[in-house]
Amino acid sequence: MIEAHLKKLRARDDITAEEEAEIRGLVSDVLDVLPDRTVIRHGQELQHSTLLISGWMARAKDLPNGQRQIAELQVAGDFVDLHGFTLKRLDHDIISMSECRYALVPHDRLKTLTERFPHLTRVYWLLTNIDAAIQREWTLSLGKRTAIARMANLFCEMNARLRLIGESPGDSYEFPLTQVELGECLGLTSVHVNRTLQELRREGLIELERQRLTIRNLRALQNVAQFDPAYLYIEKQPR
Repeated sequence: MIEAHLKKLRARDDITAEEEAEIRGLVSDVLDVLPDRTVIRHGQELQHSTLLISGWMARAKDLPNGQRQIAELQVAGDFVDLHGFTLKRLDHDIISMSECRYALVPHDRLKTLTERFPHLTRVYWLLTNIDAAIQREWTLSLGKRTAIARMANLFCEMNARLRLIGESPGDSYEFPLTQVELGECLGLTSVHVNRTLQELRREGLIELERQRLTIRNLRALQNVAQFDPAYLYIEKQPR
């Protein structure tokens, strides 16, 4: 059930059998949600954290005029609100971008884990630090990258993250976002998104059909994006 999550952890550190048993014991309930639903609302008091089992979720913030900015995408294996363990509420919404299955992890179980397994405490601290690194990269894209570089960087990032959990065979993966939602990630209008997608297609870099993105030339796409995966910290080191 949480195999994707364990793959993410093992890509970055060794996890013992005892630690794995403790992680599997964190889950109290498993729930399903349809696309375009608010899973956690900003300001809501939290007694559990959410571990995504399948599907895509996102962190999002809304303006009073209804405009929305998506601040990060979450995929299978991600804790979408691990920072809520210490904050106890979020300053943003968690929304479903596709049909999702997710597990609830009560905070009292996380507290027990951090007390009994200092090594896992460091591993989960690492995951929250990686979330912050991803958001810094998105901020750089929004502030300084061209539209085509922003889009290319996002496609490269999601490819790297999904490949880690075995969901991007041959640099091809499910991409459930609409053009409007993609624009909310990139700070672009849907018209600009469409134009940028067409440019990437003309250059022979990607195909996007029936909610599946296929990268035709990964190296060239990475060059357009000036993509450096170092901020994803996909390397095994003792914590």
